[in-house]
Amino acid sequence: MDIIKQLASELQIRKEQAEAAVQLIDEGNTIPFIARYRKEATGALGDEVLRNLHERLLYLRNLEEKKAQVLQTIEEQGKLTPELCARITEAVTLVAVDDLYRPYRPKKRTRAMIAKEKGLEPLANIILLQKTARSVEEEAASYVDAEKGVENVQQAIAGASDIIAEQVADRSDYRKSIREWTMKEGWLAVRAKDEKEESVYEMYYDFREPLSKMTGYRVLAINRGEKEKYLTVKVEAPEPQILHALCKTMIRDENGPMAAVLKDAIVDGYNRLIAPAIERDIRNELTEKAQNGAITVFGKNLKQLLMQPPIKGQTVLGWDPAFRTGCKLAVVDATGKVLDTVVVYPTAPQFKVEEAKKTVHNLIEKYHITLISVGNGTASRESEQVITELLKEIPEKVSYVIVNEAGASVYSASKLATEEFPEFDVGQRSAASIARRLQDPLAELVKIEPKAIGVGQYQHDMNQKKLEETLHGVVEDCVNKVGVDLNTASFSLLSYISGISKTVAKNIVAYREANGSFHSREELKKVPKLGPKAFLQCAGFLRIPDGDNPLDNTGVHPESYEAADRLLSTMGYEKGQLGAGGGCHLKDQITDMETLAGELHIGALTLQDIVDELEKPGRDPRNDMPKPILRTDVLEMKDLKEGMVLKGTVRNVIDFGAFVDIGVHQDGLVHISQMSDKYIRHPLEVVSVGDIVDVQVLSVDVKKKRIQLTMKIK
Repeated sequence: MDIIKQLASELQIRKEQAEAAVQLIDEGNTIPFIARYRKEATGALGDEVLRNLHERLLYLRNLEEKKAQVLQTIEEQGKLTPELCARITEAVTLVAVDDLYRPYRPKKRTRAMIAKEKGLEPLANIILLQKTARSVEEEAASYVDAEKGVENVQQAIAGASDIIAEQVADRSDYRKSIREWTMKEGWLAVRAKDEKEESVYEMYYDFREPLSKMTGYRVLAINRGEKEKYLTVKVEAPEPQILHALCKTMIRDENGPMAAVLKDAIVDGYNRLIAPAIERDIRNELTEKAQNGAITVFGKNLKQLLMQPPIKGQTVLGWDPAFRTGCKLAVVDATGKVLDTVVVYPTAPQFKVEEAKKTVHNLIEKYHITLISVGNGTASRESEQVITELLKEIPEKVSYVIVNEAGASVYSASKLATEEFPEFDVGQRSAASIARRLQDPLAELVKIEPKAIGVGQYQHDMNQKKLEETLHGVVEDCVNKVGVDLNTASFSLLSYISGISKTVAKNIVAYREANGSFHSREELKKVPKLGPKAFLQCAGFLRIPDGDNPLDNTGVHPESYEAADRLLSTMGYEKGQLGAGGGCHLKDQITDMETLAGELHIGALTLQDIVDELEKPGRDPRNDMPKPILRTDVLEMKDLKEGMVLKGTVRNVIDFGAFVDIGVHQDGLVHISQMSDKYIRHPLEVVSVGDIVDVQVLSVDVKKKRIQLTMKIK
């Protein structure tokens, strides 16, 4: 197989693009670096395409290795024919290779092997050829041999039938057709193990749906219900049609002397050997497809969450709500430094509401707090009520935001949090994290294991290795897209930068602590274990706002500094004009990008990126994202009325809809059918995590805490 050609075809890119991307990956370049600084080579392939290419590259190379192993094994058996070699070589999936290899794979001692040892293979061949006029019993009589364990004609026929059944099951073309047919025409049937037992899987207690129409979230829910022993699951194949097709293919004369035995052997081969394996294959295929879809959605949700715009220049009060142990509060200044921590008890069982209000008001006055970040966990609702009452009573203008606190407890109990806040308990750390994730979501959330951030479904039921790889890639892309301040970035943030390992990240922090702030990107070369290769990969993503060279605060890579200097000079600008938030208005002056790029000895795509950076040095791409809704009052579910139109924030996107925070603590569901008047395949075509949307209340069930919303506002 020509892997490059295959990649180009699958990803719908030019062969030269695929070839360049593979070469750059093989040379050890990271995806963010290739996407950002090697656009000329790849034709500007984005990070998502490059990651898909990398994943498929690994699969196809693994496929080629598997083919080589299979071909060698069959050749060593002396059974490799030119036709078989060609079929294995042309196979495009591991399943196809496995099907072709099946007859030659070493097996445990099977009924067919035992029959062959008894000398019954020639009889099986006679039955298969169907050229004799004699009856099966007459043919079988010649193979009765007590010494070999064949006591009578019936045993001879049974043994020959076992050989035929295995041959039927080992035919790769039969298996392929049966698998495709079952997938197209079969059904998934689900039943309850105990219909009287209550569970969250009750909608699947008597469920049946065509395999071809099974949605990913249903597959994952059914799998979990089966694992938890609430459900039994069965693939119902179109068995009569399959058996009819097999018999029609293999039996030449339905009235011939061998027809009945041959038919029985085919039925046995299908029921005993093919059907169970095909059922496993199909369940695995459905699960893998569902997992891949869920992982993709998880990744897109995570990206949107990480790319939420930071709220800069505000002192924030982080509020980690709780009942018995009290609400932990942390005051965090605009730089992320924790100024104060305290515990208040406005919730059950203490109900010290007035005392809590006084404490919080004192903090607001003392530290000039303008924003309160409230975690959405236990006692959030009760805490929110106290906050809104307080905000009405005080003269200061303060807003609050409900923040998804998923992962805050994971972070607060981690080794990293212990090192960062050795004097704090887990509640204080959690409150600080809740405040910081509002100030700079990306910088704070990278400290948490991506799958603990809570923007997916069924994450514990997925292929954990693939989930971690995908989510790590998402975080890596986001961190590098934004860039980080070399002099303030945490170890966690630095470790996601292109080319920087955890060891090098620790070394950067240690160097910074020992020598003070970095004054230039060049100084990075003094960091232990940060060699030329790592410098090439990481330098463009690290920013130095007040460094010696203004270009160090841009996304211009040091390898392009000379070209950037010549560009500025050509356009009549001084490099110093890039500082203090100012930029150079270059686009209006450039009439021919291609010609200018040639004069500067760089590619046009690179020149375009340099111009963009020089126009807005130090720009943050997150500023283009919707800002969070700041609230000063709270609604309750009982306040909601059918038809009410509200503004909300998309908290999570799943296969069948999106959950939207409308300020009543309980997120409402916008079903996919209520998102658009046009047909959409997936909610992600319409909304993303963090989007601010207008919704209308369809129904409210206070008892079940369910809110149905629509985006199709009348």
